[in-house]
Amino acid sequence: MVEALRILITGFGPFPGAPVNPTQPLVARLAKRRRPAFSDVERIPHIFPVSYSAVDRELPALLARHRPDALLMFGLASRTPFIRVETRARNAVTMLWPDAEHTKVRQACIEPGADARIFGAHTARLLLAARRTGVDARLSRNAGSYLCNYLSWRGIAAAQAPGGPRPATFIHVPLLARDPASRRMTLDQLVGAGEALLLETIRLARASRIARRL
Repeated sequence: MVEALRILITGFGPFPGAPVNPTQPLVARLAKRRRPAFSDVERIPHIFPVSYSAVDRELPALLARHRPDALLMFGLASRTPFIRVETRARNAVTMLWPDAEHTKVRQACIEPGADARIFGAHTARLLLAARRTGVDARLSRNAGSYLCNYLSWRGIAAAQAPGGPRPATFIHVPLLARDPASRRMTLDQLVGAGEALLLETIRLARASRIARRL
């Protein structure tokens, strides 16, 4: 019997300045979507508290418990009206804004002396998948310097470890429309794009699994 493919899908909870985080309903709906392509896929949803210690504590635990084949991470970019497929994680941590646990950051980098970490060429395929749903989606080289970038850094490190989840991807999503007259993206549009990203992630994870066995 072929072992089910496992995809870890993550989002974030609310944080200072963003009392509503659209990644929470997005992750919940992606975990429950029904279609034949998901029949042999185990989708593992998880919402991180917006804190550095939570990421450092919970991500390794999730990876050890579930051994996912791929990691699809979502975060909020409240000032960007489109979807951003992140291509790298910067070695940077903001010292201006505390996390939800009011952690005091003592240095402006994650690992002294390290270069940026790159997600990989698969980001171009994910971009095309999102765009085919009709939403505005773009590649990004700047995941910021807050928790989204921090999780990206840890996620890439996990993917590069032996047996790690491949691919690992981080997607920034915008704030959603609150009324029908708004030009912002709706939750249904976001879920449609998220489903396309998940389906492409599944394809990439299957190809990676086959390559590892050759």
